[in-house]
Amino acid sequence: MGHSIRRADGSVNATAAGASAYLWPSTPRTVYFSIVDAEGNGCSFINSNFMGFGTGIVPRGCGFSLQNRGRGFVLEEGHPNTIAPRKRPYHTIIPGLITHDATGELAAVFGIMGGMMQPQAHLQVATAMIDSGFDPQSALDAPRFQLDDGEPDGPVFVEDSIDPGVLRELENLGHPTSVVSGTRRSIFGLGQVIAAVDGVWWSGSDPRGDGQAAGF
Repeated sequence: MGHSIRRADGSVNATAAGASAYLWPSTPRTVYFSIVDAEGNGCSFINSNFMGFGTGIVPRGCGFSLQNRGRGFVLEEGHPNTIAPRKRPYHTIIPGLITHDATGELAAVFGIMGGMMQPQAHLQVATAMIDSGFDPQSALDAPRFQLDDGEPDGPVFVEDSIDPGVLRELENLGHPTSVVSGTRRSIFGLGQVIAAVDGVWWSGSDPRGDGQAAGF
């Protein structure tokens, strides 16, 4: 995929450094898959380098680069996310499992890739299955919304299949909305789900991506 950078004269500070100075290509760099075996054991797996090529460090003889999630730490003393022993950095790697409260048995293996959209999509897909009774594929097919970068006061992106009446209600509540369609719908995350429905394992794959559901 080609990328172009348009120069904005007068808007670039040549004497200051910042995270925005790094223009990482918008290319797929996260992989997620769900697996359930014949005995009902489930695996929810996600892998992501972060920031394009992660650290840029390739272990000798291994052929893959190491992730760069440590960038989520901060160096400010007293900050909840300051770097320290036995701490994990803030990140958006969220492979999910759903279990039954009463028995602890596995109900679903699921995950939705997509940066800051991950926790938002997890909530929307899980709610569709648990509260609305959707099967896995219907839950993934359902239209989604996104708070831009997870900011509560930011604009709300919505898929073009959401009822226009809902958009008007959001606008009336003071939430600016932006309708997203076509291939740009990938900003709403790319997910996979395997769930137990009436004693049968039922899988679904997100129509916004290039994954698939398969049984062997």
